[in-house]
Amino acid sequence: MNPTEPTPLHLELLYLARLRDTLGRSRETLTLDGPATVADLLALLRARGAPWDSELGGDRVFRVAVDQYMADPATVLVDGAEVALFPPVTGG
Repeated sequence: MNPTEPTPLHLELLYLARLRDTLGRSRETLTLDGPATVADLLALLRARGAPWDSELGGDRVFRVAVDQYMADPATVLVDGAEVALFPPVTGG
């Protein structure tokens, strides 16, 4: 591999609850040209158009976890990471 080429990131994406139902899938494997952050990943997913852009943007509330830890937009993704996208969970 050429050292000036970005190292690809292989990610396992999990879609839970409302997102699974609306996006029509529970998981997918995605390869990105690294490096990338959660914000980069979300921008890529929103660029797919409807319903991705409405579910992962605007006023829709959702959370992201990377390798089972809550993440924010600046979280850096690493090769082999599991990224879960899900609505907030409330108890009662």
